[in-house]
Formats: sequence, structure tokens, C-alpha cells
Amino acid sequence: MDRLPPGWILLLGGLVAPLVPRRARPVWLLLVPVLSGAHLWTIASGVRVAVVWLGFDLTPVRVDPLSLPFGVVFHLAALLAVIYALHVDDLVQQAAGLIYAGAAIAAVFAGDLFTLFVYWELVAVASTALVWAARTPRAQGAGFRYLTMHIGSGALLLAGAALQWRATGSLAFEGMRLGTPGAGLILAGFGIKCAFPLLHSWMQDAYPASTVTGTVFLSVFTTKLAVYALARGFAGSPILIGIGAVMTAFPIFYAVIENDLRRVLAYSLNNQLGFMVVGIGIGTTTALNGAIAHAFSHVLYKSLLFMSMGAVLYRTGTIKASELGGLYKSMPWTTVFCIVGAASISGVPLFSGFVSKSLIMSAAADGHMIVTWLVLVFASAGVFHHSGIKIPFFAFFAHDSGIRCREAPLNMLIAMGAGAAACVLIGVAPGLLYDLLPFPADYRPYTTSHVVGQTQLLFWSGLAFAWLLRTGLYPKEHPAVNLDSDWLYRRLAPDVIRAAVTRWERARAGVLDLARRIAAPIVNGVYRHVSGSGFLARSFPPGSAVLWVVLLLSVFLLAFFRRGLP
Repeated sequence: MDRLPPGWILLLGGLVAPLVPRRARPVWLLLVPVLSGAHLWTIASGVRVAVVWLGFDLTPVRVDPLSLPFGVVFHLAALLAVIYALHVDDLVQQAAGLIYAGAAIAAVFAGDLFTLFVYWELVAVASTALVWAARTPRAQGAGFRYLTMHIGSGALLLAGAALQWRATGSLAFEGMRLGTPGAGLILAGFGIKCAFPLLHSWMQDAYPASTVTGTVFLSVFTTKLAVYALARGFAGSPILIGIGAVMTAFPIFYAVIENDLRRVLAYSLNNQLGFMVVGIGIGTTTALNGAIAHAFSHVLYKSLLFMSMGAVLYRTGTIKASELGGLYKSMPWTTVFCIVGAASISGVPLFSGFVSKSLIMSAAADGHMIVTWLVLVFASAGVFHHSGIKIPFFAFFAHDSGIRCREAPLNMLIAMGAGAAACVLIGVAPGLLYDLLPFPADYRPYTTSHVVGQTQLLFWSGLAFAWLLRTGLYPKEHPAVNLDSDWLYRRLAPDVIRAAVTRWERARAGVLDLARRIAAPIVNGVYRHVSGSGFLARSFPPGSAVLWVVLLLSVFLLAFFRRGLP
């Protein structure tokens, strides 16, 4: 079984799902991730499977301390997402969800760039199917834009792999040195999937357009696969510190003014990815442990938040902050689970985000990166503001919207409850998470300075939110669509293309009109000579015709004779 790549049971389970009888399909969907997780459990760390294919040395399976944490949390998240979606009778979502999870897990354990590329593209195709499964015009457009970005990411990865092989003679997926064309292309490919600044808007575009359950799958695998790829290939690259710092800060401003609460979560996802990218860029053992630990805990609390907002959308039919409020009366359990996710993403002590984010903050402080540390502090306050407070406040409290609905379905509550329990368990017993990390983690998150400092940060951030809301300075929740970098290709590019086409049509019409005006006198003159009583239309006697033939032949012979002279 060591030669069977982890994740393949999920892949095969998704392909077989259409053949499973409808009534037995829920059992099948639950069984597949459990069997896949058990298969991973049987594979010892350090296992490598190498093959030679068409003269290339490939490593389809590599299990080591860096890949294992991602494999574990991906399996756990896949099981929770399947439980959450058990009420959905949609074969496309069921099959695509398993294939998507299986491809992401298989990519994590790929030991060469070509194998990574194959799974990388399969992840793109399967996740696009989850967007299109919503079957709405919005989802169709968002899915095409999403697929275009991710196929482009794969193309950059493949081109970079080819250049790497040409330069080094190896396709091994390991640490790469920036400064070479191949490594630069690979970093760009990873950057698209990790939602680097200006390459990120596919997330805010596609995730909220997907189905209720599809968004939960999407929130787990794509971006965290990219985080793993960055940690494997570019750990310690200083450029990532600056990129990650920008990623943590800019989404805050968009999240504050956003009315769609699933788009708010997409922006906060971008913010949290920035912390991981900063940790990878710092590259110390503490920072890398922090990036991986934060990716692990982020999978759990972010999927929990998307599950809670999905339950709200499922029961009320809307996810607009301006249309919600007072739902704690109808959905008390969903409210509690959402608050647990909000506390976790905010870094509240005793919740998972606190014990993972503090590793990255400590690594930045230990490296005397004052500016980076201050940006991370600002970003921590911001995420508490828009995800820790805004999400639960406007969905479940705020003004009473008058909406009265049933609590979320039982399977949704079970999935949310399990996710919430995992968030609390990691926060209370961080050693369970630290034992999975690739480097020895001699770190104590619950020191007086950490706890007091984080508590003060949360207190002042919460006080600022309350003051802004009380004074009316907080941006009102209005139904609107906010564009950021996607304005470049959703507004600017179409306008530029439309203007260019209009100018081309005008220029073409002008050239044709000029040609007509120039040609008209010539055509009319020729027509006058060859029609009616024109000169060339007259009948000539045979003698005249012979004379014309002799003259033309003489001219031809003279021209030919002169051309043949030396």
C-alpha cells in the first residue's frame, strides 16, 4: 500500500460515486475519507516511491514531516465537509468534492514537479466544477474566470519545471533558489493559487458564487496547497515577507465595506494567508512551524466560519449583512459555532488561532523585523474587527431583521460542532498540534506577555468597533458589489477592448470610404468606355483590329528585346 499515493482512495471514490446507488451514496461518501485517512496512517514518515517514466526520474509519493501535517488536516477537513454536505443530493458536488480533496492530498505528497503539476491542474478542474455546480449566471462567469486563473497557474508551473529540468537535470520538488527563470515562473504559479496581491480576486469572485457546501470545500484545499508548495520550495525567501505583509493588511479595508458576508470571509482568508506567507519568508524553524501550524488551525476555523455562513444562507436565502440580524433566536447552535470560529480566527486565548499565530509573531519579533511585526499587529486587530465581530454581529445580532427560520440541518450541526471542538481542543492543548510540526516546537504560547498583549489588542479593537458603530462612523451595510484588483479585468480590460474595437471599426470604415472615393472615378471612366457607345464598346472593321494587334505585338517585342540586351 506504500506505493499507492495518499489521496488516491478519495480520487477513485469520487470517480466511482456516480455508480453507487443513490440510497447507499451517503455511506460511500463517509467511508471514502475514512479509508483514505486510514491509508495515510499506515504509511510511515520517510517513505519515498521513485519511478522512471519516459527517461524522467519521478517521485509520485514522498511522506515526510513537512507533508504529513497537511495530509492529516486535509483528511479531517474532507470528512467534515462531507458530513456537512450529506443533505445535498447533487452528484456533481459529491463527485467533484471527493476528487478535489484527493487531488490536493496527492499533490501534498508529490516529490517531483511534474507529478505536482498533474495534481495541481486536477485541483483546478475539480474545484471549478464546485463553482459551476451553483448553476447560476454569476457562478458561470466566476467559474470561467477562476478556471482561467488556475490553468494559468498550472502553465507557469509547467514552464518553470521545464526550465528547472533544463538547468539542473532534475524535476525534484525541493528548495529552489530565486534568481533563475524557472524558479521565478514556479513562484508566480504558486502565487496565483496562494492569492498574492493583484492575483487574489479570483477568491472573492468565485467562493461566494459557489454552492453552500462547495464553498466549504473551496476554503480548505486550494490556498493551503499553495502554502505547502511555498514552504517546500521557497522557505526563507525574503521577498515573501513583504508580499505576506501586504496580504495581511489590504483585505481589511475591503472586508469592512463588504456587505456579502461570504465575501468578507474570503477577504479574511486572504488576510490569514498573509501570516503564513510571512512565516515562510522568515524561514526560521519557529516561523516555519508557525506557518504550518497556522495553516492547520486555519483550515478548521475558516471552514467552520464558512459552514456557519452557509447554514445561514441555506435557511434564509440571503447572506447580505444588510438583510440579516436577530438570527440567534432561530439558529442558536449555529450562532455558538460561528462565535467559536470567530474567536479562533481572532486569536482569542484558549482557541486555535492564538497558539498558531503567536508563533509567527514571535518569529518576526525575534528577527527584529519591527515594521513587519507592526503590520502583523495591525492585521491581527483588523481580522478581529471584520471576522471576529462583524460576521457574528451582523448575521446573528445587530438589528432584528424579522427572519424566523429553522435551525441548520442535523448533519450541518454535527460538522460545525466537530470543527468547533477541534478549534477549542487545539487552543486548550496546543501540544497536540505542535507534535505534528516538522521541527521540534519548544514554544510556550501561554506566557503572561503573550496573553496580556493579545487580550489588550482584542479589547481595543472591540472598543473601536463599538465606538464607530455608536457614533455612526462605521460604514453602513448597503447592497453593492465592490471590486478591487478584478476591476482590471472585469471593467478596465473590457472597456479598453471595446474602445479598441470601436476605433478599429471606425478606421476600417474610413479606409473603405476613401478607397471607394478613389476607385469610383476610375470605375466610372472604365465603365463609360466599355458600355453603351463607349470607345471600347464600338465595332471596329477587321483592318483596324489587325492594326491594333500589330501595334501591341510590336510594343511587346520591343520591350522583350530591350530586356534581353546585356
